[in-house]
Amino acid sequence: MDGLMEFRTEDGARVVVEGVESESGARLVSRGGGPVLAARTFEGALDGVRAAAESALRVFRDGSLRPDTVELEFGVKLSAETGAIIAKGAAEGHLVVKLSWSPERSRPAPEPPQAAPADAGRS
Repeated sequence: MDGLMEFRTEDGARVVVEGVESESGARLVSRGGGPVLAARTFEGALDGVRAAAESALRVFRDGSLRPDTVELEFGVKLSAETGAIIAKGAAEGHLVVKLSWSPERSRPAPEPPQAAPADAGRS
């Protein structure tokens, strides 16, 4: 069975996360049978992922593409010592980016109707 890690939120709530074995075969170990206590708060552990998301959003929103929506998906692993890390998918870090544009934005705006001249019916 994989080990457990305990994080505390900034307001004191307890968050327990199931850890997985690393590729080297190392395992989380706790004394006394309880979860390993994390060195950082839950929010603190996620700070790096938040910074990565903000940076990625700037790249896609501020460039020439100007999408209507940007969706980012990170695979995140939590570690009692290092906090959150972006998990690898195969041999690389895991990040999925989805950009979309509304069809209405790509169409030109309709021209307003032209008013008939005031003397159009007179001869």
